[in-house]
Amino acid sequence: MIKFLDLNKINAHFETEFQEKFKQFLDAGHYILGSEVARFEADFAAYCGTEFCVGTANGLDALTLIFKGYLHLGRLEYNDEVIVPANTYIASILSVINAGLKPVFVEPELKTYNISPTEIEQHITKKTKAILGVHLYGQLANMKAINTIAQTHGLLVIEDAAQAHGAIENFSMKKAGNLGHAAAFSFYPSKNLGALGDGGAVTTNDKDLAETLKMMRNYGSSKKYVNKIIGVNSRLDELQAGFLNVKLKLLDADNDRRQSIAKRYLEEIKNKKLILPFYTGAKDHVFHVFVVRTADRSVFLEYLQARGVDFLIHYPIAPHRQKALTAFKNQIAPITEVIHDSIISIPISPVMTDDEVSKVVEILNTY
Repeated sequence: MIKFLDLNKINAHFETEFQEKFKQFLDAGHYILGSEVARFEADFAAYCGTEFCVGTANGLDALTLIFKGYLHLGRLEYNDEVIVPANTYIASILSVINAGLKPVFVEPELKTYNISPTEIEQHITKKTKAILGVHLYGQLANMKAINTIAQTHGLLVIEDAAQAHGAIENFSMKKAGNLGHAAAFSFYPSKNLGALGDGGAVTTNDKDLAETLKMMRNYGSSKKYVNKIIGVNSRLDELQAGFLNVKLKLLDADNDRRQSIAKRYLEEIKNKKLILPFYTGAKDHVFHVFVVRTADRSVFLEYLQARGVDFLIHYPIAPHRQKALTAFKNQIAPITEVIHDSIISIPISPVMTDDEVSKVVEILNTY
């Protein structure tokens, strides 16, 4: 079996350093918001090119807290509209709803799977106050166009960068996390930069937002037992921050390997039944996953399973078809539905061998 993602193999590379970090963690006796979190926040901000990074318990909290932070600062008001991609993972939409805002679903471009700037323009109303750009599957959304639209209409731009750690915009050479007013990251174990548990972070150049979020994630407290605002408990775990500090230094190399595998797939898979992802060959796509589309997905999945190729579907049910989001069940989103009904993610990871890549190519070519 060629695994979709071999986390044991990925993390085995760091085992000795993880053990050292764990010993340091035990010896320090400081388990919440200690030196490892402070170090990771500084290093990840520097990596992304932002002034600030605020660690959170997970990616959903990171995104929700951005919206709540801007509510607190008066940049947003309850029930303001936030434009979101119709085909994103449900967490993107939950963050808007959980902050007391209204998501407005906008179709993606079928070519890139990312939100369509043209469609954004058509959905802006007087109530629109923000655009959520999701870098789906590891490919940057068209942030140049999104920022131009936002500047014209005076809107906030938020990045959901949960799948795009290290992706670089071609024209500006800025990284994901530094392409809007604020960005949310997830460090879920399967991410390009993954912890050994949950974790998340916000990156921003907005000092007021960063200071607000540092309080908000910690019960609204600026110092112990002094609570200035209504907050939550959503802190990046000290131990997970230590593990992320170890893995961050190899993120670019891991992304390079993902890109090299993607280039092989794109060059060597020659099957008219399969639609491969769009990729310019630049650094703006870090291939969190490599998705292909096919007309008869169930037959293709049986074919892969019989030949020992693991897979996942990102994602099998469109958000507006989820029972949790029945308020949006009348959403008209044909492009989104085509994507959700036909995509399959095939194996891609920095620990895949060349032989495994060749085997996947061979199997897909003979489908």
